[in-house]
Amino acid sequence: MIKRTLYFGNPAYLSLKDNQLVIRLPDDEQKGQGRTIPVEDIGVIVLDNQQVTITQGVMSAMLGNNVAIITCDAAHMPCGMMMNLDGNVLQNLRFRHQLDASEPLKKQLWAQVVAQKIRNQASILEKVGSSTGPLNFLARDVKSGDTDNREATAAAYYWSQVFSKVKPNFKRERNGISPNNLLNYAYAIVRATMARSLVSAGLLPTLGIFHANKYNAYCLADDMMEPYRPLADLVVIKLITEHGLIEEMGTPHKAEILKLPVLDVLINNEMSPMMTASYKTAQSLAKCFSGEARKLALPEIVN
Repeated sequence: MIKRTLYFGNPAYLSLKDNQLVIRLPDDEQKGQGRTIPVEDIGVIVLDNQQVTITQGVMSAMLGNNVAIITCDAAHMPCGMMMNLDGNVLQNLRFRHQLDASEPLKKQLWAQVVAQKIRNQASILEKVGSSTGPLNFLARDVKSGDTDNREATAAAYYWSQVFSKVKPNFKRERNGISPNNLLNYAYAIVRATMARSLVSAGLLPTLGIFHANKYNAYCLADDMMEPYRPLADLVVIKLITEHGLIEEMGTPHKAEILKLPVLDVLINNEMSPMMTASYKTAQSLAKCFSGEARKLALPEIVN
């Protein structure tokens, strides 16, 4: 079942009753009444208002059901995430396999990730009517560990082209001008979805195969989300094509971005929502760590 993504951008009181999330808004006339949603239907919660109150019972139930809880700062950008500590019955065994993974294996896996990311970037450029340039060649030329840094070479070309029709000379910078703000938000949703899938698969999202920043608690999520980033780019392209450059995101813009987990990608030769696909990716990674498989299940963005 596809899990729901819930967004709270207005004041709300969130409580728990009979394993149902109870949502009460300030204008609810009947105290104790409110909309209810089964906890098992929820995959991601985004808290984007300083006046959202959430009970300990809700947080415990959400984390127990492997729901990713994303909190936003005063600027309405995601700034934190809470995850379940015990997401899979085989967690101990899979942690051991992950910790014991050899450097050659991790380098081979990273090469697969980078190659598929570049192929997906090429698909996005085709969708927007831009030349794919060197991307298809670069995807075929990724070496173990991406020692020649084909990812960066591809990124330089990709970002010079992907928004060229609406934002000439665009530079991808985290704190840069629009549409960087939209990209940041979209990537945060992809990251949360991937982190949730990794925990569900019994893996430790802190220990990456490539990313290794000691201040980053989600290095593995940052690794495995890479082929999914172009899907987020596609959502942002659609937004700015319809609304122009968006300096300040409103609820309608965020609502479009929050649809990311249900957008389809091709994985294992079948179409699956991104949330389902990310779990297949995580499961395939666990099998690679255990020696059961050598190839990752990665998403393809098809034209």
